[in-house]
Amino acid sequence: MTSPVVRVAPETGFREIVALLTEYDITGVPVVDGEGRPLGIVSEADLLLTLAAQEDQGSLLPPPDLSRTGPGGAVTAADLMTGPAVCVTPETSVVAAARLMSRHGVKRLPVLDEEGRVFAMVSRGDLLRVFLREDRVIRREIVEEVLGRIEGVSPAQVGVEVDQGRVVLSGTVPEPHLVPIVLNLCRSVDGVVSVTDRLSADTFGGEGPGEGPPAGPEDARDGDARGSDAPAPIG
Repeated sequence: MTSPVVRVAPETGFREIVALLTEYDITGVPVVDGEGRPLGIVSEADLLLTLAAQEDQGSLLPPPDLSRTGPGGAVTAADLMTGPAVCVTPETSVVAAARLMSRHGVKRLPVLDEEGRVFAMVSRGDLLRVFLREDRVIRREIVEEVLGRIEGVSPAQVGVEVDQGRVVLSGTVPEPHLVPIVLNLCRSVDGVVSVTDRLSADTFGGEGPGEGPPAGPEDARDGDARGSDAPAPIG
């Protein structure tokens, strides 16, 4: 996210908004009330609606009815903004923020503090930068923050390989139901592009098949009594 954030009031004029976007090389600004709480967003697209509505003597097409003007022909942030603003908090995950942007068709989200005031902005570029995290950093987070905190899972029994953000998990977990839990938590780690599952569940409690104590005579007799898959001799 980017902080501090450039903000405007509802009464901020069209030209002042354009000047701010140019000065700070940004594509949108949040519109806030007197206490810093969000009312909406003014983006370049909102500004272009006003431009598109202007008369053009050289065009054969009539101007679309897109103009957003207030009393007396003034154009302010309150007239231009799209609201209410879709917002997030610092605790919102990168995945959740990306889904909000996709669902609402927006390119930026105001970030609110504990009192609901805008103190930062997160853009699509900010979200994409998480994929520049180094592989070793991603691997360390998976081992220490994910595997190390799942009850019953031993990081020593799970192999973690990371290459260009692609994670491959191998080894064993004690119960089958833990496999999807491990996979989903690894996918939520910032910078992870994909997760390949090569995990298996250790349903033998640490003893694989054939690793138990050797069978005694009684076991052998029991096995004979139960029979086998070989056909019985004829005659």
